Amino acid sequence: MPLHKISDFDPHYHDTIQGNDVKGMGVYIQGSDEKVGSVNDVLVDDQGAFRYLIVDLGFWIFGKKVLLPIGRGKVDSKADRVYLTGMTRPQAEALPEYKEGMALDFDYEEKVRGVYRNQSLDASAPLETSAALDVATAVTKPQAVKPSTSPTLPNITPKVAPVYDRSTYDYGHEPDLYDVNHHEDQTFKLYEERLVANKLRSKAGEVSIGKHVETETARVSVPVDKERVVIERVTPADAGKAVAANTTAFREGEVARMDVYEETADIHKEAFVREEVKVSKVVDHETVEAQETLRREELDVDAGGRTIVDDAGRNITDKI
Repeated sequence: MPLHKISDFDPHYHDTIQGNDVKGMGVYIQGSDEKVGSVNDVLVDDQGAFRYLIVDLGFWIFGKKVLLPIGRGKVDSKADRVYLTGMTRPQAEALPEYKEGMALDFDYEEKVRGVYRNQSLDASAPLETSAALDVATAVTKPQAVKPSTSPTLPNITPKVAPVYDRSTYDYGHEPDLYDVNHHEDQTFKLYEERLVANKLRSKAGEVSIGKHVETETARVSVPVDKERVVIERVTPADAGKAVAANTTAFREGEVARMDVYEETADIHKEAFVREEVKVSKVVDHETVEAQETLRREELDVDAGGRTIVDDAGRNITDKI
């Protein structure tokens, strides 16, 4: 099951905290004032349930961070401390180191759980009073063990650590590591998803406006006038009538001149403004609707038939 840092799972988790944030709390050996480190961060699963505390063992082992299953840490919010239950320094040294960005897969978690399982077996009750393993949730690998020769103990096969399958493993199989219900003072959070609607401005396209030149052939008709000389020879009314001798002037080379004009077409091109193009932008408003399934954690309380009251003495069993 994927694990997430609490701030990655819910960036606003600080807004839902009731009491002190476990991040930054000092980590101490249970029943003593011996500090072994501090809580660096918290890992949750896909449902937001606490699974591990990332503990910086700076007071024990400089520069080493390890994972502490949430069931092995007793949170004392009043003292702002987390107490380790049964942890020793050799066991802390045996834990695989946690490094930022590493893959928290099943194999890595099994290495972590293996150290705590061995711790549970070492610190278990005497063999004759040890509880049997839950065979419904674990498959054990039997080991060959010599019968006990103690005169006071019967022949009992010691506990062996369970072996789990990666495809069927569930954190509920090991309440000793992940169950926080037995803590006397505990603070844990119920998470709820909410829709966060933001708007992102992105470039949807580009409009380019330019101009080009189109050509066409234009024809124009211009009327022009041209002058031409018309020579008309007519017979005067007194044709054949004799004239006086002194009026006759025969002159050779006499020329009559007349100017002749004509019009020519003067055609040229000129540019003028035909129209104006104005470019601007307008904003169209629309509403985008989205639908998403939201998850919310609700509190389940198994009171075993007992009545639970709050700080004011009010019965809250039926309200949960």
